[in-house]
Amino acid sequence: MSQALVCSAPVQPPRSTFSLAGAGSVLIGFTAACVVAGTLIGWAVGSLGYGLAFGAVVGVPVGVAVTVIRYRNI
Repeated sequence: MSQALVCSAPVQPPRSTFSLAGAGSVLIGFTAACVVAGTLIGWAVGSLGYGLAFGAVVGVPVGVAVTVIRYRNI
C-alpha cells in the first residue's frame, strides 16, 4: 500500500490592513471636510469666523469617530 505525501506551504495568518497613514488620512479628511462645511455655512449666514470655529469643534470628534468605526475590527 502506498501513501501519497501532500506538501503544502505553511499557512500564513492574515495580515492586518491597519496603517497609520490610512488612519491619519481618514481623521484629517473628515475633520477638514467638517471645517470646510462649517465655514461655508458660516459664510452663507454672514459669520465666516463662527462657521470656521463651529466646523472645527464638530470636525474633531467626527473625525475621531469615523476613524474608530473604520478601524474598529482590525
